[in-house]
Amino acid sequence: MKTLYPEISPYHTFFLETGTQHAVYVEQSGNPDGIPVIFLHGGPCSGTKPDHRRFFNPDCYHIILFDQRGCGLSVPFGELEHNRTQDLIDDMERIRLHIGVEQWLLFGGSWGAALALLYAQQQPDKVMGMIIRAVFLARQQDLEWFAKIGVNLIYPEQWQRLLESIPEPSRKELISGLCTALGGNDEVAKRRVAKEWQAWGAQVALGNDYMPDRQNEHVTEKMVKQVGMELHYAKHHYFVTENQILENCALLRNIPTIIIHGRQDLVCPIEAGMKLHQALPEADYIILPNAGHIAQGAEMIDALVSATDKFVNVLSHHET
Repeated sequence: MKTLYPEISPYHTFFLETGTQHAVYVEQSGNPDGIPVIFLHGGPCSGTKPDHRRFFNPDCYHIILFDQRGCGLSVPFGELEHNRTQDLIDDMERIRLHIGVEQWLLFGGSWGAALALLYAQQQPDKVMGMIIRAVFLARQQDLEWFAKIGVNLIYPEQWQRLLESIPEPSRKELISGLCTALGGNDEVAKRRVAKEWQAWGAQVALGNDYMPDRQNEHVTEKMVKQVGMELHYAKHHYFVTENQILENCALLRNIPTIIIHGRQDLVCPIEAGMKLHQALPEADYIILPNAGHIAQGAEMIDALVSATDKFVNVLSHHET
């Protein structure tokens, strides 16, 4: 099985000016003359990590990572103004033009998968290929599965803790109730709902491997802002129309694509991967029977590194 490539450091970092209060952190590593690939992190709100560079052969890839608005090292952290899906798509195009690449490979999982598909639908001629992991289609049913009726039936204990973190009058609609608490003046309530939302996400993503640390329940202001951004996108239905991604997949039919989805993914159930493959029947569709949501574990890492290695061969052959 394939494993992650060795650790590397960026050879260049900068902050991209956006014409708003946001400055977006961007880094480049690997081979400046290699195949350009942009890594799209999940969330919205999480940010990139050093290991994200390691899915790509550094001799063959020009590896571009960026922290989306308000995330990671981008500033101001947690800022919601001028922070919508179209803003992130525009930032990607600014990065491409700033770096000076004509086309690039898109690599994204979960929210990053949705962002990759939305960018490619607007800029199909700028995309040489896509690796889509843990398909998230930003439909109402996807949000309801995670935050209304769905996976709460599998982890009812953690779900109950989340519900009880919200003041009684606001519990009927979870997302709006969480947003109301986060937007209020009660600092204790803010930290309580932020902690339980983070714990809920960890439970669903990590499954039975999740062991909450009840001894260390310190919630920072940064965590409150991070949760606020995630809920900001959820509250506004990720700033897309219902079924927008699937309905526009005809624009992507000529883009080589690999779809990778874990059968055990409870954040983004595999039905979304199947629907995307039905809309993109020419794409390679890889189901991992034992993998879950996160880009970790031997089976998932093997599939992702194999996909990036495959694109080296495909794109190199295409160029010749």
